[in-house]
Amino acid sequence: MARMALDELRQLAEAVLRHHGFIEDQLRAIAATLVAGQRDECAAHGLYRLLGIVATLKAGKVVPDAVPEVHDVAPAIVKVDARGGFSQLAFAVGLPLLEEKARRNGLAALAINRCVHFSALWIEIEALTARGLVALACNPTQAYVAPAGGRRPLFGTNPLAFGWPRAGREPFVFDFATSAVARGEIELHRRAGKPLPDGWGVDAQGEPSQDARTVLEEGALLTFGGHKGSALSAMIELLAGPLIGDLTSPESSAHDGGSGALPYHGELILALDPQRFLGPAVAEYQQRAEALFAGIQAQGARLPSQRRFEARARSDAQGVEVPDALLADVRALLNQPTSSSTRG
Repeated sequence: MARMALDELRQLAEAVLRHHGFIEDQLRAIAATLVAGQRDECAAHGLYRLLGIVATLKAGKVVPDAVPEVHDVAPAIVKVDARGGFSQLAFAVGLPLLEEKARRNGLAALAINRCVHFSALWIEIEALTARGLVALACNPTQAYVAPAGGRRPLFGTNPLAFGWPRAGREPFVFDFATSAVARGEIELHRRAGKPLPDGWGVDAQGEPSQDARTVLEEGALLTFGGHKGSALSAMIELLAGPLIGDLTSPESSAHDGGSGALPYHGELILALDPQRFLGPAVAEYQQRAEALFAGIQAQGARLPSQRRFEARARSDAQGVEVPDALLADVRALLNQPTSSSTRG
């Protein structure tokens, strides 16, 4: 394992993205997300994702010089057309108007369309909780996951994330795939040659499989919690697909055409302002929320993301560890031929 300072990691990620033709606004937003994932010891969303980003570019499935367009479509709705670029910059340019609408109306929605997506949703969620807003986000991906009782891919991993701001403390945040595990975790198992735990995936016949390659290439992932996770996954397909005028996971897979690129789809983000909901009573009800969190911890349970926040503190002080093999693969990207730009 190699140990790197966070700034060193960011410079490496930016250098790779710049080498492959991403414009400065795009590459800074993407690199910040990669560093955040590695910093919080979420390896499946960290530096490893650079490999997929460059592969997606070489497959012609992302626009490295895309400039997102913001559309004010309704009093409580903002849309951002990512124009085929990655979602990070689209979110950043839509965030100010989303916040403004949430402050004015009490709640607001941001729909990001035509984006390529690879990151955890807690990054967007934390941007909103840092502004004192309650947040919810979800998106489809590609058809990797079988519905409960099925055996063929239909749903995406379809993450769902939620955040609650806490004065003077880290926010209450959860972010999980509605599949048994994020697809990136299975890819990391394949890279490491490790068997999958039971319940993560099935083969082409719908039989349980512990082989990562079989699950990824021939079979399907499973939802968490059986029919409950399956229903939530279907909900996310609808909310962040047809409702916002974007693709479902099977449609995203069809767009991919077997190239193996990162998913192309939409994302829905909701922001709610406690001040507008509660007025002068906001402090009272925030204390009630704190009593709930204290009750969880009093039983010896952890709050969601607590391990991630602990990892963040370690990384801020000590830097991060990156597997030598992964670091070599990422640095090799600096020696690859660059790809030409394709506008959306």
